[in-house]
Amino acid sequence: MKPMTTFDTADDLSVRKQTIARHFANASDYDQHASIQQTVCQYLLDSIAHTKQSSVLEVGAGTGQMTRLLADHIQSQYWLINELCSEQSATLQSILPTADVMIGDAETIDLAENHSLIISANAVQWFDNPLSFVTQSAQRLQSGGQLVFSTFTPNNFLQIKTLTGQGLHYPDIDEWQLALDSDGFENIKLSIQRFDLPFPTPYAILKHMKLTGVSTNQTQVKSEDTQTFIWTKSRLQQFESDYWQHFSRKDETGQLMVNLTYEVLIVSAFKL
Repeated sequence: MKPMTTFDTADDLSVRKQTIARHFANASDYDQHASIQQTVCQYLLDSIAHTKQSSVLEVGAGTGQMTRLLADHIQSQYWLINELCSEQSATLQSILPTADVMIGDAETIDLAENHSLIISANAVQWFDNPLSFVTQSAQRLQSGGQLVFSTFTPNNFLQIKTLTGQGLHYPDIDEWQLALDSDGFENIKLSIQRFDLPFPTPYAILKHMKLTGVSTNQTQVKSEDTQTFIWTKSRLQQFESDYWQHFSRKDETGQLMVNLTYEVLIVSAFKL
């Protein structure tokens, strides 16, 4: 059967998901700036138990960082690649020409069942209900199938949250463990990797976040109590001043710099 590319229309996406898709569509140089995300993809690849699979589902493939690794290292009789942004469909199809590519919201569309491997790199945190990914995966995996994914911990972008009060809601490691236990997974492995990425200025950090599809505004915040965050000249000046005061350090040459913290949760589990 010829591979298919299936599109959900933009009208099928919630306003929040449309905004997220637009942010990533505008991040045209994503791969040049997403070095941490690429490193995480390698961690996920190393977590896959079997190089030969019957059916692989990738959720939230993005620009194809994980997809390329899968294409190079994993053999599968069937591939289903999901992504929110329609702009990525041709790229993903070119990476895995035999795959079916399904564009749409992974929380609401039918991504089939009986997969031997479900994998997702750096995408689950954008779900309205991230923990629901575990339940959905349990329904979509065959018995003995493996779930491998990465997401972020509550300490991710800690500096931004501290200074602006903005950020996604990230379940902690205990919540993920409970969700996996509750949905009948076994041989559960969870590990946390922390990366402190150096930048010359706080403004460079904001630029980096924008170039990797992240925005510090209310559309990305789960809490309904937080008001929309809008950057003004005075707010930006205060942000830079506070960042230097609280989160700066000297590098090995004595040059003053600032860090941005990525804290990643790597998960591997098997369906009973």
